[in-house]
Amino acid sequence: MIITTAGRTNEEMIERALKISEELSIEYIERKKRSVLAIQELKKDDCIVVGKERLELYPIGEKEPFFFHPNSAMFRVKRLINGERDPFIEAANLSKGKTILDCTLGLASDSIVASFVTAAEGRVTGIEGNQYLAYLVKNGLQSWESGISEMNQAMRKIEVIGGRSLHFLETLPDSSYDIVYFDPMFEERILESDGIKALSRFAVYEDISNKLIDEALRVAKERVLLKDHFRSSRFDKYNFEVSIRKTSKFHFGVLKKK
Repeated sequence: MIITTAGRTNEEMIERALKISEELSIEYIERKKRSVLAIQELKKDDCIVVGKERLELYPIGEKEPFFFHPNSAMFRVKRLINGERDPFIEAANLSKGKTILDCTLGLASDSIVASFVTAAEGRVTGIEGNQYLAYLVKNGLQSWESGISEMNQAMRKIEVIGGRSLHFLETLPDSSYDIVYFDPMFEERILESDGIKALSRFAVYEDISNKLIDEALRVAKERVLLKDHFRSSRFDKYNFEVSIRKTSKFHFGVLKKK
């Protein structure tokens, strides 16, 4: 990974790019009016571009960049404001003041909705295995302006952890969070969306295992929640109680604490 600035560079962008290059231990490249493609052809690497309002990630060989956007969380939060239901919130049994650990943060859509529902009294932590994706999402959550004050507040209070889910779970005391959540369909979600197809090779795939489930159950006070494809074998393999959603490709499975 390398980092540079937008085409119309100013001192503020340069300073920020240098700061990020130090934080992520990546090489800073002066833009010098060159295209991102020209820089990538020279360096043979993926590139983060510091712009005026956002960070963009250009995977090598791709024309379109990735940048943080709350995606489906926008209309889901609007629905909740209007008193409508959200299947994820119901499956997680989330409410004001609860705590949730999202072990597969990705682009943070579910974490944003969870943070909105749990409100200021709650706590939402998301784990992302790829350090660059984690950095961009963390930055986006802190800076994106949705036009909805409650949603902005929800995004700002999400804690982003870079690392592997199992490793982080192993560091936590028993019953640290009310809910521990897994959504291992990250690769499929990426491939379904043209805007983020290029991110498929940035995703860190940590499959569900007996050890991961055991640690999740130890850390959860109330339940472990799994979102997966309706044909997934994981539900039966790990004894999840499945909530069938006839019109959806995804179901939710729950392991309740006794």
